[in-house]
Amino acid sequence: MLVYVFHGTLSVTNISVSQWHAHEMLYGYGMAVVAGFLLTAVKNWTGIATIHGKPLIALFMLWCAARVMFLFGTLLLPWAAAADLLFGLFLIVSLAKPIIKAKQWLQFAVVGKVTLLWVGNLVFYLGCYGVLTSGMLYAINGAVLLFIGLILTIGRRVIPFFIERGVETKVLLKQYKWLDLSIMLLFFALFLNVIFIQIPTLTALFACSLFALNGFRLLNWYTADIWRVPLLWSLYISAWLINTGFLFYGLQAAGFQAQYSGSSILALHLFTIGGIGLMTLSMMARVSLGHTGRDTRKPSHWMGFAFAGVVASVVLRALVPMLTTQFYIGWVLTAAILWIWSFAVFVVIYAPILLKPRADGALG
Repeated sequence: MLVYVFHGTLSVTNISVSQWHAHEMLYGYGMAVVAGFLLTAVKNWTGIATIHGKPLIALFMLWCAARVMFLFGTLLLPWAAAADLLFGLFLIVSLAKPIIKAKQWLQFAVVGKVTLLWVGNLVFYLGCYGVLTSGMLYAINGAVLLFIGLILTIGRRVIPFFIERGVETKVLLKQYKWLDLSIMLLFFALFLNVIFIQIPTLTALFACSLFALNGFRLLNWYTADIWRVPLLWSLYISAWLINTGFLFYGLQAAGFQAQYSGSSILALHLFTIGGIGLMTLSMMARVSLGHTGRDTRKPSHWMGFAFAGVVASVVLRALVPMLTTQFYIGWVLTAAILWIWSFAVFVVIYAPILLKPRADGALG
């Protein structure tokens, strides 16, 4: 993000700086968060240890190598691609082994999405070399939807769970299996249509239907007590920003246009900043406390400001330009600075926590 904001140059054949920015935020940052979360989650789901120690360091080094080598442009692009794709394969195998051993076959729905993300990354690099026409565009659009799919899948499990146990009053949120199934089937149909079939009318139908059904589910997850807990309202707002993304996605496919001619990019940023960005920051803030033996009900007060910074970022980057194009560059730069500041706050607060042994003395 810093390189992109301060107009860094990137000399890579067939890749614009914007495409590099999108790739690194999705397949770089996004995949790192997915790896950290799922390696921990799969261990909890199966009761079988996932990789740790030297294998985990090796996975991390592959990820780092890909990020650094990509900065050197075309010269090191083959090595960056190799490291990036090896990282993905290593992660998939590391997730699949304990699931297979525990015979929890339903968990392969999550592993399947990670595998599709690996395929998307491969498509991106093939697009870099001109092997696949528009490969980079398909890879970026596909990754955004796949990350949203992961959030819908995992969020269905954890968001109501966190709310019920995180508010001061006793609450039992309504859940409907037919609703969960309908949302996932609609999302699958939207993904197939956007990537393969590409009929705008179907995109509008699926996306607007998702907005309605997912909105109904989110209303059933609501309790006023969440506004007292930053680790809860941040998750809930993020879920609604994703839902708003479905609405704008559908309206654009139906032919409605905002003032800004690049309005499709603005809707995309509702998904990426508001959905992926805020959701991952909030999850990392909570999980980092819980998995280090600390009280998840007592995060730093600064995290509330960090979450608010990301919300302000998505408003300036995605919503304000839909209403006016005046000072557009200023809105974008301010949004980027707010994003960087919010994540810097997280690093300052949580680095000491993550570098120390668990507070309860357990392994980890």
